[in-house]
Amino acid sequence: MNTVRTVSDTKRAFYTLHTRPISSVYRRVVEELMVEIHLLHVNENFRYDPIFALGVVSTFDRFMEGYEPAPDRDSIFSALIHAEEMSPEQFRADAQTAIAAIQHHPGESAIAWITDSATAGGDGLAATLKDIAQNATFKYSRLFAVGLYNLLETADSTLVAEEAKRNEVIDKLSAPLNLSASRIQKDLELYRSNLDKLQQARKAVAEFIEGERRRQEKRAEELAAAAAKAEAPTTEAPATEEPTAESSPEVSP
Repeated sequence: MNTVRTVSDTKRAFYTLHTRPISSVYRRVVEELMVEIHLLHVNENFRYDPIFALGVVSTFDRFMEGYEPAPDRDSIFSALIHAEEMSPEQFRADAQTAIAAIQHHPGESAIAWITDSATAGGDGLAATLKDIAQNATFKYSRLFAVGLYNLLETADSTLVAEEAKRNEVIDKLSAPLNLSASRIQKDLELYRSNLDKLQQARKAVAEFIEGERRRQEKRAEELAAAAAKAEAPTTEAPATEEPTAESSPEVSP
């Protein structure tokens, strides 16, 4: 009998694969993404596709931007995907394939291409779009919405930069893809909001670190100045001569 892996199993696998501590600012991001991927992966209606892969990759890369030490980012991503017994290399490759496909349809033409693909299909990503549109049990997720967002952003950043335009585009795409426009719009608004919050948190941490560095430099300068003053030679006052017997006044008995 197959046993469905639990969130605890995934977390245990992750921390076995990536043993270095994760910065507190980013730990919650990693664990929430881990849980989200896990819950999707164990859902019987979930089907892996390149748009989902792009959503995972772009979410990780954007939220982990600036993470130090930088080499740990690859290790964390690899552990995150391997913990779900999936391939991080496949995620990266499929995300790049999706990006490459939409680059052939820049600007507003991307909307028409996605719409046509959802109906007519084709090769590669076009076939994926048709499969999604025709799958009555398609397991929608926030990560899929983020992947779709990144496709549109790649085609033309103005398609998603402003809320009104972004919602208009999602309205046009939701019907042919057989998805809920309001849900996609809500998930993308939350995604952008969380990105803004994390960027603010990064800025606050960077300012704190810079302030600490300046305070330490100032303290080091003060200690160096104090040490230099202590070691500097001092000018001794001239000694006072003791009175001698010859110069001392006589005292009568």
